[in-house]
Amino acid sequence: MHTMRRGAVVVTVISALLRGSEPCVAQEWPMHSLERPKPRVVNPGPPGPPVPPPADAIVLFDGRDLTRWRAANGGAARWKVENGYFEVAPGAGTLASADSFGDVQVHIEWMAPSPPKGESQDRGNSGVFLMGQYEVQVLDSYRSDTYADGQAGALYGQFPPLVNASRPPGEWQSYDIVFRAPRFDSAGTVLRPARMTVLHNNVLIHDNVELVGPTSHRERRPYVRHADRLPITLQDHAHPVRYRNVWVRALD
Repeated sequence: MHTMRRGAVVVTVISALLRGSEPCVAQEWPMHSLERPKPRVVNPGPPGPPVPPPADAIVLFDGRDLTRWRAANGGAARWKVENGYFEVAPGAGTLASADSFGDVQVHIEWMAPSPPKGESQDRGNSGVFLMGQYEVQVLDSYRSDTYADGQAGALYGQFPPLVNASRPPGEWQSYDIVFRAPRFDSAGTVLRPARMTVLHNNVLIHDNVELVGPTSHRERRPYVRHADRLPITLQDHAHPVRYRNVWVRALD
């Protein structure tokens, strides 16, 4: 076993803590740059059974129906429901929760299609959007290459995950998200940006990260004042991604 002097250990620990306390800011990389370093791969272990919701959770999908969801236009949700999960029905459009949320804890389990088809962003693509505009990317990133800020678990277009904790397509995966909504004053000035902590398959991939604005594709969108509570949305990217066991805990 390697040994280290006690003083060196203390210095190492303090340095790590100081690094962890620094605010996370967007790196000086062009959006979706293929040159941006890719997160290292971490095996998260095998999937387990669905995680039961705590007593104070609001269950958005219990395996039976989509009564707590609607289409983006306000109509009935048209994604497929079977065998305890619901699946993107390509062309059915974005799904939005009937309830609106601000600060919230979200648990959601998802599965990329198997066998896999396509590559890069055309491979098991969907997304979990807090307030309909702050995305945690859903993608098949198991042995599949794409730009770092667009792989599974990325805060899309802004921050890659700390590590790639993806399981193979056809296996259930989970996101646990703690989201703190942005705060605005009466003039629309940002008082506090949105922040996210995310675990992918129980592995920490974002640690209280401050978003630079709404997530988007190929553009940096600024914050624009919006309601204190808005629906959670799931993206129809024309790939049959599956979801199950969706529950939330309001934190505000």
